[in-house]
Amino acid sequence: MDKGRGHRAREVIRAASISYRIFKMLSLLKINNIALIDRLEIELGPGLNLLTGETGSGKSIIVDSLSALTGERTSSDIIKEGERSAVIEGLFSIEKNGQMAEMLHESGIELDADDDELIVRRELSATGRNRAFVNNQLVTQGFLKKIGPLLVDIHGQGEAAALYDPASHLEMLDRFARNEEDKQRTADAFSRWSSTLSELAALKQDESDKLQLIDILRFQADEIRNAAFIPGENESLEEEKRRLSNVEKLLALSSEAYDFFYDNDESTVATIEKGLRRIEELAEYDSMFRDYLEPIRNAQAVLEDLAISTRDFRNGLEYSPARLEEIENRLAEIARIARKYGGTIHSALDHLADAQNRLENIETAEFREAELQKDLAAHRSAYLDAAMELHKIRVKAAAKFEKEVENELGSVALEKARFMVRIDRPDDDELKDQTFKTGFSSKGIDRVEFYFSANPGESPKALAKVASGGEASRLMLVLKTTAGGNSHKTSAVFDEIDAGIGGRVAEAVGRRLKRLASSQQVMCVTHQPQIASQADRHFVVSKTVSNGRAHIGIDELDDNQRVEEIARMLAGERITNAARENAREMLKNSADDGRKDVKARKMRS
Repeated sequence: MDKGRGHRAREVIRAASISYRIFKMLSLLKINNIALIDRLEIELGPGLNLLTGETGSGKSIIVDSLSALTGERTSSDIIKEGERSAVIEGLFSIEKNGQMAEMLHESGIELDADDDELIVRRELSATGRNRAFVNNQLVTQGFLKKIGPLLVDIHGQGEAAALYDPASHLEMLDRFARNEEDKQRTADAFSRWSSTLSELAALKQDESDKLQLIDILRFQADEIRNAAFIPGENESLEEEKRRLSNVEKLLALSSEAYDFFYDNDESTVATIEKGLRRIEELAEYDSMFRDYLEPIRNAQAVLEDLAISTRDFRNGLEYSPARLEEIENRLAEIARIARKYGGTIHSALDHLADAQNRLENIETAEFREAELQKDLAAHRSAYLDAAMELHKIRVKAAAKFEKEVENELGSVALEKARFMVRIDRPDDDELKDQTFKTGFSSKGIDRVEFYFSANPGESPKALAKVASGGEASRLMLVLKTTAGGNSHKTSAVFDEIDAGIGGRVAEAVGRRLKRLASSQQVMCVTHQPQIASQADRHFVVSKTVSNGRAHIGIDELDDNQRVEEIARMLAGERITNAARENAREMLKNSADDGRKDVKARKMRS
């Protein structure tokens, strides 16, 4: 990151902390060699950062790059054609005493005492050798994905459609309830109950299968036990075999070594002895030689010991064809049995222990089954206790969630809409039935589904049956922000949340985004001029062609340029003076509304 950009980014962060009292935001994003992007830098500020541009100009590529930076999986296909690598880099400000700082500390990544900045970099390679760095320290993609939600909360184009899936409703309600400990307690209890169920099912297999299994296990256990394996036995036998197969060579080598080191007047030991006497005499005249006496004596002792060992080794060598045959037969037996049970002595012994354990379990199945039935009842009871406690928490949270969502629906032009959280669970008789387990899972016993009605006089129905695409997009905005999905006040990113809306509705969504941006940084990709007019910072993404290749660029707009861009969004390719006047009016109204909001917040505080 160049110094000029880094300095400007730090000034942005300081301004954010002064005017918004927030300390988490993305201040600078750099993208190199991604898709049609050669080199792109965008300095984001606090509040609402809007990205606009023609369809296909590359706005979503920027969001995808940000997703990759926060640990999402990506492939080498996104690297610009003709390039071997790509880099995505972001400068974030974080809370030095928050959860992020704690996670960094646990991973050995320390922040400077005077610094609340975090540089995250992801390097992509065409060969698939991707790397990630946090403050220039190498980290795994898994770690990046772990800290990603604490940096940026990205709401993509497909998320509104995902609201039609009830599975996402349970997750959203749990985020709102912040019930992680209760969820974990339930999951642990379910795991214990499931394990006991599996073990009990294994014991209750058909009696004929059980008898056949006993015969197989006994044969295997006897075969391994009779082999009398000793760990490491094959290695020692192989060594003895090599020694017996090379007796003549070993006799010659050990005799030569013994003679060389010890057994003649010119041996190494004799030579050292002569030299030692000379050094002892020299030491009487000059003390510098005294330091050498002890090492020389140590060397002499080592060589004498080595010489004795080679002599004893030589004297113990004896060629025995009978012993060699015995070793080869034993090694063949080891190899034959080991191949049947994993390939090694260790694996065969492990198989023996497993077979003996299974035989014991089968032979004592009646006693074990009684124990397991008792454990099963206890584990099922513990699971249901945890699941029922989790159910009560969800029911309580659902009532509050319903109220908060309905209060916010007016802010996205759904004033008459109704929202309801429906939680179903097995009835009390089913829970008392020891054989009943339908709907039980590690997430508890609840089935959660959102019900919705956009029109007065109509009772709420399952969301998938009644919400249009535009309504789902607006509802998703309210649900995501209400559910606490961004409770850490990270940067929130919305990619084309305006799908299927326009006019007054788009204006309402823009105001909702603007209000959200008063407490956290928001980046939004939009095609709606009503939303774009609410921006605190407005960027336009454009695609140009030079030398036969397309390139993507981004520019921050000044006031006059914003008028032109919003006019383009209103009028299309041919911008009229009427469109410009309309754009100016929209910007003025947005600024007036912003001043009113600031005044209202000051009065409330």
